[in-house]
Amino acid sequence: MLVSMTGYGRSFEENESFSVTVEMRSVNHRFCEINVRMPRQFLMVEDRLKKIIGRYVHRGKVDVFVTVSGDSLVKRKLSVDWHLLLEYRQAFEKMKHTLEEESALFPFDHMLTHEDVVSVEEAEDVTEEIQNLLFNTIEQAANRLHEMRKREGETLFHDLTERASLMQKWTDELRSYAPAVHQQYQEKLTKKVNDFLSGKLEADESRILTEVAVFSEKSDIQEELTRIDSHLKQFFTIIKGDGVVGRKLDFLVQELNREFNTIGSKANDIEISQRVVDLKAELEKVREQVQNIE
Repeated sequence: MLVSMTGYGRSFEENESFSVTVEMRSVNHRFCEINVRMPRQFLMVEDRLKKIIGRYVHRGKVDVFVTVSGDSLVKRKLSVDWHLLLEYRQAFEKMKHTLEEESALFPFDHMLTHEDVVSVEEAEDVTEEIQNLLFNTIEQAANRLHEMRKREGETLFHDLTERASLMQKWTDELRSYAPAVHQQYQEKLTKKVNDFLSGKLEADESRILTEVAVFSEKSDIQEELTRIDSHLKQFFTIIKGDGVVGRKLDFLVQELNREFNTIGSKANDIEISQRVVDLKAELEKVREQVQNIE
């Protein structure tokens, strides 16, 4: 079944210590491109996150937004500059002796609030617990993204089936028009030849022969119609299958467009010309839809 490259997935997970929110959105892209935005301390697991998402997304641009919250995410630690504290203590003792204030006590409580001596350091703590929670949330969001892309793909499948069927119907009409056009042109050319032979028309014999040869080549669209039938048959087979098929369908659209243009250049009939215009207009709508397929 077809899978669209457009979709959205969200997941939220939490435990007693942490909560993780993951949002993903995907759009059209020639290749598979995954961009992850998350807290800096989790950059070490970015490759693993991309591998998880890569199991669900094979083509398209995916933007991933990760939010992690929790009091235990950052650990605070008290740091003491013991060397500086000892220097303060030595300076205090020297001042006490110089000023003969032997009863004075060193203000340890004051030193605890001295920023140069005591500071609070924050250490990022990415435990296995938070990593597993993150991986599970990523997996759920990627799965939901994939499910939405599958639903979009079903819509594309029905739309493309209808449009391809319509193009097949119009191709069959072209096949029915072709003999009549061929007959009309042949009768017109035969009359010219007969008039020339009877002397009613003055014409260069080589020109008539050239026109006959050109007619034989240009009026026959059977080869193009046969190729169109083959391309449409492949088109139906591909959209009913599985896997990454967007590029294959895009190639078939280009081939169909080439055949339509060839028939248009050969057309000597207003009905054929009009039907070719209809086919190309419908094919353009197909091409736009194919751009959305993984």
